[in-house]
Amino acid sequence: MRQRLSSEPDRYRGRRRVPTPPRSRYAAVVTTAFVGAGIVALGASALPDAKDVSPTVLDELKQASVTSQDAAARADNADRASRDSRPKDSAEPEVWLLPLQGYDFNSPYGLRWGKMHTGVDLVVPEGTPYVAVHDGVVTKAGWFGGYGNAVIVQHADGSEAIYGHSSAVSVKEGQQVKAGDQLGLVGQTGHAYGVHLHLEIHVKGQPIDPVPFLQDRGVDIKLQVEAIYSEVAAS
Repeated sequence: MRQRLSSEPDRYRGRRRVPTPPRSRYAAVVTTAFVGAGIVALGASALPDAKDVSPTVLDELKQASVTSQDAAARADNADRASRDSRPKDSAEPEVWLLPLQGYDFNSPYGLRWGKMHTGVDLVVPEGTPYVAVHDGVVTKAGWFGGYGNAVIVQHADGSEAIYGHSSAVSVKEGQQVKAGDQLGLVGQTGHAYGVHLHLEIHVKGQPIDPVPFLQDRGVDIKLQVEAIYSEVAAS
């Protein structure tokens, strides 16, 4: 048998030391929350409250804000002025068209039967609509002597186009028209030998050959070719 080395009473026999329990997780969370709140409160106390700022400082802050807004507005206005001062795109090219499609070119400009034929004749069925070859103002729409029912359109460059022998006209005097707008219907009114559209071009009040005049503007009335359609086909 093992002998006792101490004479102390046997009062601690059977007892164990109880370990100190770990701190509760809840307590740690609460502690962290309090610490964080303290830091936030400390930071907030370092910032000036609006009501604690002197009126002079507030005025300076307001003035700085207004100055900043004014500078932004001036910069925006300067940018707009810069955009407006840029050179604008050049004007769109003028449009010139054929007055008809699918016609027979007959009786060109020049002497015919010993008399001067001052235009060209384009033969199509009666009642076929014809259109303006170019933008302009209608200066005549109705009966016009040997031209029968006719439409005269004056262009911006001062030239005029006369469309004669119409069975009916579709516009009124003073009306603004664009290239391609319908002007009337082909007929045989006035001094006409058969149904056709008589087209004349006048420059400075005098008739000229429509063929070279229109060719210079991209329209070949003999070959029935328009520059606008040629560009589309080429592309």
